[in-house]
Amino acid sequence: MRIVSPEQARRIAVRSQLLDGSATNVLDTVRHLGFLQLDPVSTVAPPQRLVLWSRLGPYDPQEIDRLLWEERKLFEWHAYIWPIDTYPLLRARMRRKREKSAAERKVLEFMRTNAGYKRYVLKELERSGPLLSRELADHSVRTWKSHGWHGNRNVALLLEILHTRGVVAIVGRRNGQRLWDLAERWYPPDVAKVSLREADRLLEDARFRALGVRLTPRGWEAHPEAKDDVVPDRVTLLSPFDRLVHDRHRAEALFDFRYRLEMYVPKTKREFGYYVLPLLVGDRIVGRAEPRFDRKTRTLELLGAWGDTSRLDEALESLGEFLGAERIETTPAQTKRR
Repeated sequence: MRIVSPEQARRIAVRSQLLDGSATNVLDTVRHLGFLQLDPVSTVAPPQRLVLWSRLGPYDPQEIDRLLWEERKLFEWHAYIWPIDTYPLLRARMRRKREKSAAERKVLEFMRTNAGYKRYVLKELERSGPLLSRELADHSVRTWKSHGWHGNRNVALLLEILHTRGVVAIVGRRNGQRLWDLAERWYPPDVAKVSLREADRLLEDARFRALGVRLTPRGWEAHPEAKDDVVPDRVTLLSPFDRLVHDRHRAEALFDFRYRLEMYVPKTKREFGYYVLPLLVGDRIVGRAEPRFDRKTRTLELLGAWGDTSRLDEALESLGEFLGAERIETTPAQTKRR
C-alpha cells in the first residue's frame, strides 16, 4: 500500500479526476473517468454535461450524442454512460447469475407471469425497432403494486429488466425519450468473454485509478499509477454527482468540506439551497454557489453563494459561455451581460 499525506491525497484526487485542466476532449475524459452518471435534474445542466464542463470548460454538448448514437464509442446502460471499451466487462454483469433476494424474486415472478408479453416485445423490436416504449402495446400484468417509478405502464418495467440483463439496448433518443432495440443489433459482436470475478476486479481497479486515493484504516492509499504534482490554480464548480464529491464522507475527510444535496429537503430546513454546487479552486473546495439557468430568458442566475467566493465570477463566466447564456445575474441589482 502506498500511503500518502492528506495534502498529497487532495492533489492526487483532483489530478486523477482531471480537474487540473489536463482534460482535452469528451471521449478521452469519459474513458479516463470510467463513466458518467445520468440524471434528469437540470437546474443548471444535466449532470453528465456538467461533469464534463467542470473538466473541459465550454465544449459542444452535442459531442456526447454524436459519440453515443453515431460513432457508438459510448453507450448507455443502467443509468450511466460508459466507454464502449468496457462493454465486455459490463456484459459479464449483464449476464451474471443473480442472487435470490426478495427484489429478484419479484422480478422473476413478473417475468414468468409475462413470458408471452416478453416474446411480443422482442418480436416487435425485431420487426419494427427502434421503438419508444409508448409505441409498444401494453397488455402485461403487474405482479406487485407499482411504487410510481414506472407509472402504470409495465412495458417500461419490462424494458428496464431486459436492458439490465443485456437483452435490449438504448439506441437513441427522440425528444428526450429512449429508443429501444435488440441488444444484438447495437452492442459489438463477438466480444471477448470475461468472467464476472475478473470483470469486477478490472472495473474496481479502474474506479480506484480514476479516484486516485481511498481512505483505509492506515490512512490515504494512493493508486500505484497516481501522480502527485502541484495542481494548477484553476477554478470551477462541481456537479452534485461529480465523483470528487459523490461520496460525501470521503469528500469531507479529504477537503474538510461538508456537502449535502438539499433538493429533497423541505425549503424551510435547508442550510443552503435547492441545487448548490461546490466551488473548487486548485486542490481545495473553498465555497459553494447556487446557480440556476433560465432557458427561456437565457439567463444564468446566482441565487446564493457561501464561503470564499472571490473567484466565483470566473467559474460563472465559463459556465455561462457553456450554457449559451445571454446574461449573468449575480445579484438582483447587478447584471453582467455577455
